[in-house]
Amino acid sequence: MFANLLRAGVLALIGLAAGGSLAAPPVAGGEPVGFGLIVGYREGVNPLSREETDRGPWADRRARMASAWQRATQRSRERTQQLARDTGVRAASVGEAGRAALLRFDRPMKGQDLADAMRRVRLHPDVAWVEPNVLVQRQAVPNDAGYGNQWYLRGPADAIPEVAGLNLTPAWDLHTGLNSTVVAVVDSGVRLDHSDLAGKLLPGYDFVSELHVANDGDGRDANPSDPGDWVSPTERSNNPLFAACEVGFSSWHGTFIAGQIAAATDNGQGVAGVNWQAKILPVRVSGKCGALVSDLLDGVRWAAGLPVAGAPANPNPAKVINLSFSGGAACSAAYQDAVDDASGAGALLVVAAGNQSAPLTRPADCDGVMAVAAVRRDGAKADYSSFGSKVALTAPGGSLENFPNNLLYATSDSGFTNPGVETYGYKQGTSFSAPLAAGVASLMLARNPALTPRALMERMQAGARPHQQPLGPAGPVCSAVNTQVCHCTPDTCGAGLLDAHAAMQLAIGPAAVIQPVGTVVPGAVITLDGRSSVALGGATIASHQWSLDSGPAVVIPNGTQALTTLQLPSVEGRWVFRLTVTDSNGDDGSDAIVVRAVAPPPPPAAAGGGGGSFGGWWGLALMLWSASLIRANRRR
Repeated sequence: MFANLLRAGVLALIGLAAGGSLAAPPVAGGEPVGFGLIVGYREGVNPLSREETDRGPWADRRARMASAWQRATQRSRERTQQLARDTGVRAASVGEAGRAALLRFDRPMKGQDLADAMRRVRLHPDVAWVEPNVLVQRQAVPNDAGYGNQWYLRGPADAIPEVAGLNLTPAWDLHTGLNSTVVAVVDSGVRLDHSDLAGKLLPGYDFVSELHVANDGDGRDANPSDPGDWVSPTERSNNPLFAACEVGFSSWHGTFIAGQIAAATDNGQGVAGVNWQAKILPVRVSGKCGALVSDLLDGVRWAAGLPVAGAPANPNPAKVINLSFSGGAACSAAYQDAVDDASGAGALLVVAAGNQSAPLTRPADCDGVMAVAAVRRDGAKADYSSFGSKVALTAPGGSLENFPNNLLYATSDSGFTNPGVETYGYKQGTSFSAPLAAGVASLMLARNPALTPRALMERMQAGARPHQQPLGPAGPVCSAVNTQVCHCTPDTCGAGLLDAHAAMQLAIGPAAVIQPVGTVVPGAVITLDGRSSVALGGATIASHQWSLDSGPAVVIPNGTQALTTLQLPSVEGRWVFRLTVTDSNGDDGSDAIVVRAVAPPPPPAAAGGGGGSFGGWWGLALMLWSASLIRANRRR
């Protein structure tokens, strides 16, 4: 009885204290529908943010990681169940969204109901941030049929020159790829029986958890095939969950991307893939109307070989992950954690810049991703492509001029709704610029498997060709005013036009390799170890240089040594340390690692009661509730 009265008093006070609402991010075409809340706990009390040492009798590192993650998720779920009870938010179940906690509603919410639930959870003293678990729509693209050639694979020096093409012809002379290179396509699933993908697909996984959007009759399972993601006018009109969705036929989005990266090549049929030998890991995260944030984040974790509760271990971790989705909000802590975790596991996350002709949104604006913008065949920024200072570089994305000859062409499906027969089709969008860059990154790994995610991105940027000015000297330059077709600059579209041949040449330079540090406590002494850095082609590493890319100021002693130690400030924070190595030929290579400092959790409360701590508004609520009882007794 007392606990129920206390909870009622606390929730009443929260409602008064909050004032304005914490609105969910807008979704084009209607109010956002929240299927739950993604919750970030304060670092000191978040079971998923701390790395543990597991001394159990496990066979290998992966088994230890899985065991530690299983225990952490169990504690996190218990905390989230208590959070739901404390705040009065009705939960159907709890789980994870990447490294954040997930509270699933017993019914979808929107409008004021969603805002109220977010406010209640955000004001809990254990919570650092909260965001709604909404659908993230795939990049909008036209679904035009026809046949054309793959002009974008050629380059300026080809017999039929292409000023904005990838310049793959000379790159393939250096290497056509290795079948040990794994590229994950985190997307809508893949048509598993397409003949141009035969022998290219590894066993993947379906992470679509919401049955309303899954369209395959079940939740998460080991079948990553694409059942179709069409949305009919009737569904949009009659189902509130689809009110913000675009009406359209099935996109076969993931099948197209898989073919761009690794379609069977030099086999006399179909299309050529960027990487002739690479394997595709299909990770299905989206269905009708898009992907839930929680499914997307879990899919990225699994693709990188990290544990996800309820899913089997991924035996084929990807070195490159393609993610052609964008949201309507800035990079959040949940997204950034997923990016950091994937990068720490050795995977480069290649993402589409977005098709909104606007500044970047998540995940393209997160630190550490490779955001790819789209250019037309003549090298101008495509009218739809988003842009900004965090774009890494550009790649062909297709456009409607001289239709359909300037679009991109790859594997597809003939079905308007359900799967039909295998076919090929045309598309445009930054969704299809990103996999071209992912394919080139996977080719580079065939020449130099030691390249890290950051090294891959930086070498691709270093080899990029200058942006073109096809609109003439007086043509519009991309800016906040000129957002449609315009001339790219390094400030708006990254380093330049992706050049596969230059990237492949740069792949064989020295590779800086840093041992991971992970998460430590504030004020910890850490070791920066670059002794595993390698030089290729008979060269040797001649010098090392450590530097600080970002984070609170810190002194790096012996910064020219391969191995050094330093003490972090006594504050929580996130640091990015960089190592640049130079080989005996004078060539440079660099890489960076992320180090987090997190305060240890507070000691457990002496009293029982299960769950969250009390403080701040919660303590004030208790006092006010007690005072109200005293006043009520006096009036009797």
